[in-house]
Amino acid sequence: MRRSRGLTAALVLSLAGAGTGIGLVLMPEASAITAPVAFTADNLPTWQPNGIVWAMAQANGTVFAGGTFSAVRPPDGAGSGAEQEAVNFVALDAATGNPTSCKLAFTIGDGTATVRTLTVSPDNKTLYAGGYFGAVNGTPVSSVAAIDIATCTPKASFHPSFPATVRALAVTGDTVYAAGDFGTVEDQTRERFAAVDATSGALKPFTANADEPGRAIAVTPDGKNVLLGGDFFSVNGANTHALAVVNSTTGAVAKTYTNIPSNSVVKSIATDDTGFYTGNEGSGGGVFDGRIGLRLSDFSEKWRDRCLGATQWVLPYEGVLYSSSHAHDCTLNGEWTDGKRNFLLAQPTDYEGAAPAPVDGFVASPRKLGWHPTANDGLGEGIGPRVMAVAQKNDVKYMWVGGEFTQINGKPQQGLTRFASTGDVGAPTTPVASAAAVKPNEVQVRWRTSYDQDDSKLTYRIYRNGSATPIASVVADSVEWERPQASWIDATAKAGQSYSYRVTATDGAGNTSALSASVSVTVPTSVQTYPNQVRADGANLYWRYDDTVSPFVADSSVSGNTSGIQVNAPALRQTPGAVTGASTAMGFNGTSQFVYSDHRQSVGTSYTIETWFKTNTTRGGKLIGFGNDSDSSSGSYDKQLYMTNTGRLIFGVYNGSARTISTGLFDTFNDNKWHHVVGTQGPAGMALYVDGQSKGTLNVTNFTPYAGYWHVGGDNLGSWPTRPTSNFFAGQIDETAVYPTALSQAQIKNHFDLAKAPSDSVSKVSATEDTYVNQGAPSTPNGAATSLAVRGSGSVYETYLRFNLPAAPAGQVLKAASLQIKTTTQAGAGSADTVSVVPVTGNWSGDSTTFTTKPAVGAPALGTISAVPDGSAIQSVPLDTTALSAVLNSSYSLGLTSTGTDPLWIWSSEATAADAAPQLVLTFGPK
Repeated sequence: MRRSRGLTAALVLSLAGAGTGIGLVLMPEASAITAPVAFTADNLPTWQPNGIVWAMAQANGTVFAGGTFSAVRPPDGAGSGAEQEAVNFVALDAATGNPTSCKLAFTIGDGTATVRTLTVSPDNKTLYAGGYFGAVNGTPVSSVAAIDIATCTPKASFHPSFPATVRALAVTGDTVYAAGDFGTVEDQTRERFAAVDATSGALKPFTANADEPGRAIAVTPDGKNVLLGGDFFSVNGANTHALAVVNSTTGAVAKTYTNIPSNSVVKSIATDDTGFYTGNEGSGGGVFDGRIGLRLSDFSEKWRDRCLGATQWVLPYEGVLYSSSHAHDCTLNGEWTDGKRNFLLAQPTDYEGAAPAPVDGFVASPRKLGWHPTANDGLGEGIGPRVMAVAQKNDVKYMWVGGEFTQINGKPQQGLTRFASTGDVGAPTTPVASAAAVKPNEVQVRWRTSYDQDDSKLTYRIYRNGSATPIASVVADSVEWERPQASWIDATAKAGQSYSYRVTATDGAGNTSALSASVSVTVPTSVQTYPNQVRADGANLYWRYDDTVSPFVADSSVSGNTSGIQVNAPALRQTPGAVTGASTAMGFNGTSQFVYSDHRQSVGTSYTIETWFKTNTTRGGKLIGFGNDSDSSSGSYDKQLYMTNTGRLIFGVYNGSARTISTGLFDTFNDNKWHHVVGTQGPAGMALYVDGQSKGTLNVTNFTPYAGYWHVGGDNLGSWPTRPTSNFFAGQIDETAVYPTALSQAQIKNHFDLAKAPSDSVSKVSATEDTYVNQGAPSTPNGAATSLAVRGSGSVYETYLRFNLPAAPAGQVLKAASLQIKTTTQAGAGSADTVSVVPVTGNWSGDSTTFTTKPAVGAPALGTISAVPDGSAIQSVPLDTTALSAVLNSSYSLGLTSTGTDPLWIWSSEATAADAAPQLVLTFGPK
């Protein structure tokens, strides 16, 4: 629409989206891009006109561009070359982007000349041009011209008379077909479509008279039919709007179309071996602005892309349909909602398997691929890109794009740009990672997938404890407007141990993102009962709000992988959370902050929505609900729990009218305490529960179906009963879950009770002082050193660490303990020997202790570690919990000793490296 605006068998992998499973993969060999996309999104230096490019064609490694301009200039920042005259036409080298020696001027005596269409003969010898012009290099013509490509001269013998603008041309071996605004050709009636001899320009019998302008024309690959596109409502008296198929010899109508809206037109038609494709534009309500894929066998429609945004051009190439538009709303195609304009897109020409069932009478098009150069609206009508062509030279293929844009990929570039089949240099964005553990011996590593302009399939590597070698690799798909969560289960993690993880993304060419921020987790010694039950009861969305980085909210469900995206920076890691243990909550300001789910989905006939909240608001707001928009106010919204100004809770769906259950007039919950609220709907109807108790039921089993997104903390509440002052909730929210079934009251009561069940708690205690002694420098103290060493013979090294140990929390005991250290980056920092962690029985000080004055160490060892590899990484040493339990709530010293000759070098607390400081990880749990 035109608008002014080494792995183990225990590893488990999962991927967001349509429930697609993925497996472990080896890193693919580097390639330019990931098939089926044939071009990078990295634009190459290209000369640019001072106006608008309307037409492009190519032959023999030369690209021809026509339009409305008077000169071309070098690329911005090229540093050499002066502007050259180019009167509505320029020929450029496909490989360099520079003008060739071919110079043609398209002019007219009165008015403004323009070139609107270019096409090349099948033998690549003749360039045909159409538009509104009266001469080419002074040779008289009448809006259509033939150019000898070898000599770059107009053919004077080709001189058909078109008295009005020609907007599109198609050529076979002997015929040139034209579409435009004309009503006659050679003084004979030919309304909007005509055919002339390709050599002489003589008018042919072909007659396909239309009542409105023609804008697009193409010949089927077998040469038997011509495809017509434009504004028309009839062709040769037959009712057909915007698209028609006619006989290539006579113009007799072979196929009509009546399912393109009357306020939409066809701007572009292109064919491949099995199909043809249209680009459509319109204005007004109910407009069709997208693309249609049709079959050549019977000219029937195979799919329709209903994105809004004035499609100007379609180009099928090697199984991919490239298009230029300013697509801003692909809601009807199941993709992004109204917002940012996307100018250059790619999608498969056909489904690999069976196509989906029709929706609203149309089969949706295949989803977009990861080719996404950016542009802008630019000059003129503000359309952006208008035309595309593929050229090849020296075994490299180039996608050329012309139009009225003035920027490409955020940098100045007017009217012309190009992309190659090689040379991908852009790395994916950095993943946003999260890690959590709900039960012993398992860590769930999650991350928001990255975005890459020319790869939708990326390889993710997971690194544990700072190691330079990945522990796993995962392949996942993403595009700019949908970056779903991907996840990996570390089944080798041990109870009571702490682990850190980082993730990178790599594209098909080997470009790799930066490492994600490090995320850490301590594996519990026993099952965390509340989150484990939520997962066991089948949640397919579970947001715990323990995230440390915006805008990612990790999904902790077993396989749902529906992460959340924060809007306007809600407050992270609010304590205490709703359930016992280390879980935190998210804070919302009640005016603009919310979270929405990362991909569009539909809700089944049975479902449960569940969350915890704490507030003292008197303005109400939405706690959780479903809406058809992502980051803007939804137009359709229900399946929601919201609070009134007085603190009452309401659960509602919409099935033609709002159907709701609410708590009593004085049954209010804005008392600044944590409360648990659940809404269910299924074959038994609707039910509302608060704090494990039923608050009412309603015999409503249906709702109006639509696709959309889950929202927490805010979305539209317009026209709903007892609507609060604010659509947005002010307070804290925790432990949000969505289930594809209606939970029973017993399950819901169990969740409420489990929230207060005893749970592990973790204390991480950094060393308050550390040093090491060196037999080779017996009088030197090393308390200020940034690294510490251990070696047993030769020149002996011993390391000492002091910790202030906490007391066990009330009712809990020490369940697990470990010493966490990190090897340094120096060569040989690892050790093949066994290092023992022992109690220190003597006094020592980092400032003064030397080898001569070193303290005594005790026995037996509290723990050991052996065969520490080289490479800076975190190492964890399990310790004797019985021995440490006896010294809780005191200052306690540990020593690191060895009997071997291979030294271990670790960071000290003075080091600035991430996660460098030695620390104790203490897990406390119920007695």
